[in-house]
Amino acid sequence: MKNLGWVQGGLMASPLLAAFLALQVGAYAVPWTDLWSVVFWSSGTTAVPEHLRAIILNVRLPRIVLAMLVGLALSASGATLQAVFRNPLVDAFIMGLSAGAAFGCAISVAFFPALPIQISAFVFCILAAFLTFTLARTRGEVPTLALILSGVVVSAFFTALVSIIKFLVDPHKLAAIVFWLMGSLSLADWQAVQKAAPWIICGALVIFFGRWRLNALSMGDAEAKSLGVAVGRERGLFLLAAALAVAAAVSVSGIIGWVGLMIPHVVRMLVGPDHRRVVPISMAAGATFMVLSDTVARTITGGEIPVGIVTTLTGAPFFIYLLKKRGQESWTT
Repeated sequence: MKNLGWVQGGLMASPLLAAFLALQVGAYAVPWTDLWSVVFWSSGTTAVPEHLRAIILNVRLPRIVLAMLVGLALSASGATLQAVFRNPLVDAFIMGLSAGAAFGCAISVAFFPALPIQISAFVFCILAAFLTFTLARTRGEVPTLALILSGVVVSAFFTALVSIIKFLVDPHKLAAIVFWLMGSLSLADWQAVQKAAPWIICGALVIFFGRWRLNALSMGDAEAKSLGVAVGRERGLFLLAAALAVAAAVSVSGIIGWVGLMIPHVVRMLVGPDHRRVVPISMAAGATFMVLSDTVARTITGGEIPVGIVTTLTGAPFFIYLLKKRGQESWTT
C-alpha cells in the first residue's frame, strides 16, 4: 500500500514536472534561472530579457496549458467510455467520436462561421456516439468486436464528409485544415485555452464527481440496478460529459488518437480498477503524456511534426498488445 501511495502521488504531481521541463526545452533553450524568475516572479539581480519572457508566457505556457487540457479530456473520456461500455478496447478515437467532432468543427468553419465551433463539434460528437452504439447493439448486447467495427465505420463516414469539405473550401485553407486534422497544438494561444477550458473542465468535473458510479456501471446493468443506480440516466450523463470534453479538445487540437485508450489502461495496471482512483490519476497522467508528446513533436526535428503522429506511433503498438490479450482484465473493485 505504501508503494501504491507513492505511485499515485507521483502520477498526480507529474503534470507540473512535465510542464516545467517543457517550458525550458525548445528551439530556443531557456536557462533554468530565467525560467524560475519568470514562473515564480522572483526578483533577481539580473532582469530576464523581454524576448525570453515573451517565449515563456505567450508561446510555451499557453501551449502547455492547452496540451494538459486536451490530454485530460481524452484520458478522462477514455476511462469513462471503457467503463460505460464495459469494453477495454474503446476510446473516443476508436468509437468515431473524434471524427464526428472534427466534422462538426469543419462544417462550422466552412459554412456556419457564426456558430461556435465547440457547439457544432459537440452535436456531431454525440451523433457519432449514437450511431456507433446503435450499429453495434445486437439483441440488447454490444459485443466488443461489433463496437470496434462500428466505430471504424462511423469514423470512416465522418472522415469522408470532412474530405468533401476540404475539397470545397478555399485552397489557401486546405494545408492548415490537413495539418490540424493530423492533430496539432501549433496554433495554441491564450484565446484557444479560453475557448476550450470551460467545456473541458465542465465535462471533466461531471466525470470526476460521479466516478464512483462508473464502478457500478462497469459491473453490468443488473448489478448496477441492484446498487440503486439509474443505469440509463447515468450512462447518458457520462456519455454527454465525455462527448463534451472530447468535442472541446478536438476543436482546438484536431484529431489526436490513442491517448484515451492507452492512459486509462496504464493507470489501471498501476493502481487497480477502482474508478475512484483511475479517473483522477488518468486525468493527471493524460495531461503529462500530452505535454511530453507535444514537446517531442516540436523538438525532435528542425521543424515541427503534428503531435497526433507521436501519439499514434505510441498507441498503435499498445492497441496490438491489448488485442493479443483480447481485452481480458478485471473490472470489479
